[in-house]
Amino acid sequence: MRKFIFNTSVLSSLFGAVGVVQATRKGPRDWRLILMWVSWACSVAIAVGSVVEESKTKELEW
Repeated sequence: MRKFIFNTSVLSSLFGAVGVVQATRKGPRDWRLILMWVSWACSVAIAVGSVVEESKTKELEW
């Protein structure tokens, strides 16, 4: 769990949710809002996937 919490890519993608939430509360409800949420979810998935791959690579090196 620590490897996810301290990884900068995961942190930045999670903090990116702040802008998406603000846009959801204040902005118009149209197709762009859906795309914002989809792109945020993709960035979180990519960040988590990269941490998992990095940890697998480090395990194989030992």
